[in-house]
Amino acid sequence: MRHRPYLLFVLAFILAVPAGAHAAAPEAAFEVSGWIPYWAASKGVKDARSNLDALSAIQPFTYSVKKDGSVQDLGNMKKSTWKKLLAGAKKDGVRVTPTIMWSDTANIHRILSDTKLRTAHVASVAEAAKAYDGIEIDYEGKKAETKQYFSLFLKELKAALGTKFLSCTIEARTPPESLYTVVPVNLEYANDYVEINKYCDRVIIMAYDQQRADIKLNAARTGQPYYPVADIEWVRKVMQLTAKSIDKNKLVIGVATYGRETEVTVSPNWFQSYKQLWSVSEKYAEDTADDFDITPGRNAAGELSYTYLPKKSKIKIPSSIKVPNGTPQGMETAARALAYANESGKTLTFNLVWWSDADAIAKKLALAKELGLRGVSIFKIDGGEDKNIWKLF
Repeated sequence: MRHRPYLLFVLAFILAVPAGAHAAAPEAAFEVSGWIPYWAASKGVKDARSNLDALSAIQPFTYSVKKDGSVQDLGNMKKSTWKKLLAGAKKDGVRVTPTIMWSDTANIHRILSDTKLRTAHVASVAEAAKAYDGIEIDYEGKKAETKQYFSLFLKELKAALGTKFLSCTIEARTPPESLYTVVPVNLEYANDYVEINKYCDRVIIMAYDQQRADIKLNAARTGQPYYPVADIEWVRKVMQLTAKSIDKNKLVIGVATYGRETEVTVSPNWFQSYKQLWSVSEKYAEDTADDFDITPGRNAAGELSYTYLPKKSKIKIPSSIKVPNGTPQGMETAARALAYANESGKTLTFNLVWWSDADAIAKKLALAKELGLRGVSIFKIDGGEDKNIWKLF
């Protein structure tokens, strides 16, 4: 009878509450979760295991879908590497919901729009979820015409999972007035937020890879190169719009731990275009900055960036072109390139490195708390993240 004192306390509390009164519901705990990609399992699992005390949930990014709609394990979740992580998560009370990532637009529609094929797919997903606390659905690049079938799939999957947890990751939705010069009259989306809210226990918004999506912020940030991973003001817009349809206690901001390097074309009076070259890690960004003796700067988006001319570049900016006064730190090469383009009338290119570090993630963490959202989810935990992020949680 070791629980009797606790039961007596609860009974006393209930009797003390006046008739007709209701005790306030406990506030939902703020959550921090993260994806561990199968292609960097060794380093990612090591990082996750070292920081389980900071995590509420983990999403091993390991599953995909075959052409026939059956689930396949790309990460071999039976390996000892994963087993040790899952054992540690269970011990620490960390929820495990592996991700099923599917981006085959045509096949997603074919499978989900066919009742028989969808039923078989639901069964395959539910079977994969049996070994864990639940499953995460990350079906990207869907057609607008797939929307109703994706909603049906979630409804049927939720029923098939029973008490298992269903997490859903979806693309960020930029407000139409910030996405279009003229908003289309009949604007259609591939995700039905109302239906997603019904069936998903968590809804993680991939609030990254903004790039040039927000035309209002593009205009507001002119004068310097602008190719953000996730401008804090864009994230605010996205989450406020989403929270109109999805419960805040389910909503999670996806935050990035990586960046991009782009080739920027500059012509007289403007930074004309951006050609994405590759993704970059914190180490790559810092090492490249060191190689070129550049100090990165905190940009208008709240992230880190700098510009430079690669060693193989044939472009030579005359030494007479000086860095203009007031140029932000890290943007010296961009400023000189623009000045040269203005003076010569020529078009030239330079490289821009832009990434999300711990300070940038701290801003999104603060935003999630300010907006009353459920938490943040880190993409990705792979050994390449800024290690200072673990001091935030």
